[in-house]
Amino acid sequence: MNKAQKLFSQIYDNHIDRIYRFIFFKVNSREIAEDLCSETFLRCWEKFKNNHQEIENPPAFLYRIARNLVTDHYREKAKAQFVSIDCAPIIDPRNDLEEKVLLNSDLETIKANLAGLKDEYQEVIIWRYIDDLPISEIAKILDKSEGAVRVTLHRALNNLRNRISDSSLQLDCNKIPRNSS
Repeated sequence: MNKAQKLFSQIYDNHIDRIYRFIFFKVNSREIAEDLCSETFLRCWEKFKNNHQEIENPPAFLYRIARNLVTDHYREKAKAQFVSIDCAPIIDPRNDLEEKVLLNSDLETIKANLAGLKDEYQEVIIWRYIDDLPISEIAKILDKSEGAVRVTLHRALNNLRNRISDSSLQLDCNKIPRNSS
């Protein structure tokens, strides 16, 4: 393996799970998510090998490609976007079974209501609280200032809280993370 292949292999290994998860949350199909994830890394590789240089910010570059591919997918298919609460369980590492059951119920409610948010709100919540990206990284992905990302995240969380409190399912809205950036 040459140097470029080794470097790209590291980029792939470090980011495949997050990119796949992000795409899966957006398309709700394992097959489509796998295809779009493959295409994301293929396009990244093409750019990488053609420029013979390192990608300045691999996660931001990969998320941008993935985001564009998801948008293209929905434009082509003219499908409504939703997130299934059955396909992507969020696992909590805590050991208390009763607490896990309650928390899982709350997470499923959050995921169901997350699907009703606009795309940008879904993305910032997923990136911040599921992929654990720092505000600075999200700002690079969205090509916005950190302040603009904080405002978007704050609005997204408020919108999510309002959707949950308005829904027939009751959830303690205090469990939704506060924007603490």
